Amino acid sequence: MQKIMNLFLISFFIFQIAYAQAPIGQPEKVEPSVENSVANSNEWDFGKVKSGKVLKHDFLFKNETKNVLKILSINTSCGCTASQADKKILAPNESTTVNVIFKSEGYSGAVKQSVYVNTDNTDLPIIKFTVKAEVVK
Repeated sequence: MQKIMNLFLISFFIFQIAYAQAPIGQPEKVEPSVENSVANSNEWDFGKVKSGKVLKHDFLFKNETKNVLKILSINTSCGCTASQADKKILAPNESTTVNVIFKSEGYSGAVKQSVYVNTDNTDLPIIKFTVKAEVVK
């Protein structure tokens, strides 16, 4: 069963990579709201944004293991979202930034997109980050 689930996840991520598009235009950095300052550090809410905006948020990713951690790949749930890490190999307790860019063009209403950081940590091989927004015309 584990092999089937791994095969499904790999296929899903390959599909996402094949259809991902590079972000267009200059991303807009959105300042945190009071809501975001107390929210889960793996989730970011851009709040209300105008359709067509390119938004950016940087998540902090920390290696909390006792071993060197390798980031094998980063995948997103949609071609409207792009992501990369500043560093791919982290010593114990070392951190890096996971940059996420979300293109809101073509969306309206509540939007939620995910970023999957795939690592060589067998206990927690995939870390999920989420960005969301309320896109208005």
